[in-house]
Amino acid sequence: MKRTVTLPADAAGRLDRALADSLGLGRAVVKRAFALGEVRVDGRRVRPAEPAQPGLRVELTVEASHGPPSPEPGAPLRVLLEQPRFLVVDKPAGVAVHPLRDGEAGTLANAVVARYPECAAASLDPREGGAAQRLDLETSGCVLFARDRGAWERLHDQLRRRVVEKVYLALVCGKVSAGGVCTVPLAQRGGKVLPAPDAVAEERLRVKGLNPRPAETRYEVEQRFARHTLLRVRIVTGAMHQIRAHLAHLGCPVAGDTLYGGEAVVLPGLTRHFLHAARLGVESPDGGRVVVESPLPPELVAALARLPPPEA
Repeated sequence: MKRTVTLPADAAGRLDRALADSLGLGRAVVKRAFALGEVRVDGRRVRPAEPAQPGLRVELTVEASHGPPSPEPGAPLRVLLEQPRFLVVDKPAGVAVHPLRDGEAGTLANAVVARYPECAAASLDPREGGAAQRLDLETSGCVLFARDRGAWERLHDQLRRRVVEKVYLALVCGKVSAGGVCTVPLAQRGGKVLPAPDAVAEERLRVKGLNPRPAETRYEVEQRFARHTLLRVRIVTGAMHQIRAHLAHLGCPVAGDTLYGGEAVVLPGLTRHFLHAARLGVESPDGGRVVVESPLPPELVAALARLPPPEA
């Protein structure tokens, strides 16, 4: 399938990631197009790590995507908001947002298309089942699903322009005295991201073929405990593992997140990391601001109840 895209004015970072964001396609699909030499600018084959330039016109051929998720009528689904053209659903921890391969079951999208079959045709990549955003596997909370293609495009455009309000609750290890902001760029390497806190670190990552991307995480103290702090976190950008990597870089990793904090952050009785997408604010495709909140799931409420209070 041949596609032509002109990169938007805010395009930055690697070309492959900018293309995936602009087209609303999974990065694996775009990566495959580069591997086959099917991405060109002015007839010239380009590499995935080349810089994305605003206004750049790119032609590429992508393989046919996987089919839509298989409906699972019996799968549990908690709908936080139902509107004529989109939904906000509550994702449990341990459940993927959508399948990564044909026939995969047990994802949020499998449950969504069973109740809302029109979602299967809403997203550009059918396997997403209308999902306009993603959360990490062990992160719970609000997820947007579109019910038609026009709604998906409008929601995806808001995410690309960074005007969607995304608020998380994160329990971190250690005492955080006050709120703040972290703008350290992040570079993806496999299933993990690495911070680039200064020019030297950024250059070292670039030498290794990595390309740090801008990332902005704002946080404020919600509640204090003896050895932990509950933070309310707002993200402006949406880099992979952004909150987890930024908080770990600041010296206060998310409780239970052994990928970035090691075994020292394990919280007895909690089998996931403590990160929850608690609030989502978006412009409805039909106009008007909509704000949706997801309460903390029972396992996170119980984890807070077990924590000792701060010392007097």
